Amino acid sequence: RKIDTMVLYVLHAKADLEGVQSLSYKPGSDICISVRNTLTKDEKRERIVIDPSELHQADVPDHEKHRAEHSSHFALTWEGEQTRSTIRVINDGDKDGPSSEKSGKAKKKANNGDDVVTRDVLPQDDGEFVPILKLECDGLEPYAFHPLGKEFSVINNGGAKVDNVDLSSGEWSDYDLASGTSLIKNFETKFE
Repeated sequence: RKIDTMVLYVLHAKADLEGVQSLSYKPGSDICISVRNTLTKDEKRERIVIDPSELHQADVPDHEKHRAEHSSHFALTWEGEQTRSTIRVINDGDKDGPSSEKSGKAKKKANNGDDVVTRDVLPQDDGEFVPILKLECDGLEPYAFHPLGKEFSVINNGGAKVDNVDLSSGEWSDYDLASGTSLIKNFETKFE
């Protein structure tokens, strides 16, 4: 595996919204995803949970300090590998992602993601996928997202914010006397 090749994966979401102004991913929320080894594709880790508030520094032994290791929100070592595979959650405007860290070696990025801006899912999206989260990965590929129940919020048509929206079943509803029923149906995600 080539060391220091960062690949940007973007989580896209779509949903049918009724009585909802916006559906938002809450930055800093725990993320549950499944990942696979980029070399073998059949070696997988299911439903790993990443805490974006915990940035881990690489613990590189003194005799291996020549290797460029970067900080990450999640790391694992695949069987038979000597280097760590990592994930770092990237927020729009994040200028100190792993690809911009200074080291003795130039970092190579397969996709810098500068043209991808994450945003809310809106009713006018008409069921089209929109980017909601970016992950910078080295040595692993996310392939499935699993809602935990606390990573989304909604603004209903009355302007009230509802936190901890649980989309694990692909649907959610709420009733507010002032604004009526808020409904999310057919929630889907994909990584690109």
